[in-house]
Amino acid sequence: MPAIFEKLDKVKPFYDAVSKVLMVICKLFLIVDILITSMAVAGRYIPFIPDPSWSEEVVLTCMSYMAVLSAALAIRRKAHIRMTAFDRYLPANLLKTLDLIADIAVLILGGVMLILGFNYATTIGSRGTYVSMPGVSRFWMYFPIPLAGFFMVIFELEAIVNDIKAFFRKDTEYDLKNQAERMIKEAQS
Repeated sequence: MPAIFEKLDKVKPFYDAVSKVLMVICKLFLIVDILITSMAVAGRYIPFIPDPSWSEEVVLTCMSYMAVLSAALAIRRKAHIRMTAFDRYLPANLLKTLDLIADIAVLILGGVMLILGFNYATTIGSRGTYVSMPGVSRFWMYFPIPLAGFFMVIFELEAIVNDIKAFFRKDTEYDLKNQAERMIKEAQS
């Protein structure tokens, strides 16, 4: 295997750390969503608990951050939706090539989300404010798209390196069963 892959493998702890931080952020958004929703629902029926007018917009914003950041995490784990029905019938090199093409396409999507999403958030999004919170810019409602695009690009770069590395592996079989078992073990750890 070329020496460049050994150097690139030294970056893996960075990807692991970013992944863990994103997971913690997603969990925090989920906790905030649950707490605010619980307070809002309880506030409708229990007189001494407040039912703030801003709860729905904040919950939706937190949910959008959580959804797109967890999608970026799914890309890292290769847990995103993919068609694998014919994979066992395809030659190994064709399968490796298709994985590489798919990852390049997702990298391009992440770049589009980053660039156009940031443009949209800073132009149209920053012009308005939340209805229930006039002091807060709608930029924060649209910012999850470029943020997710950034992390998608980061994680896809790692996936593309791994796809290219697969062409140089000594093993001749690109066995999806073993790959699926590895992904399950990684997800459990």
